[in-house]
Amino acid sequence: MPKLYEYFGLTVLFYANEHEPLHVHGKSQGRESRAEIIVLNGTVVEVRYSAVAGRPPLDRQEMRYFEELVSAHASDIVAKWIDFFVLHKPIVPERITRRIK
Repeated sequence: MPKLYEYFGLTVLFYANEHEPLHVHGKSQGRESRAEIIVLNGTVVEVRYSAVAGRPPLDRQEMRYFEELVSAHASDIVAKWIDFFVLHKPIVPERITRRIK
């Protein structure tokens, strides 16, 4: 399971056996939510957030961090999806220690 980011206690990752549509998971202390990134003609046009079946969702603060990170790094997440799932390259996780605004 390739970890992409750590951000204020939140881990953002892909599961190794993922499927389309392109999405990432945000996890913290047993809670989990998902962000589906919609790409049209090579451009991120929307991000849709949802709960993950069988898991309690991220709490309000964790969800705020998840939305901040995914919104700010959506294009990078798309590139990492292609690197990992299409080109089979390893992903180097990034720890973000400053708030994303």
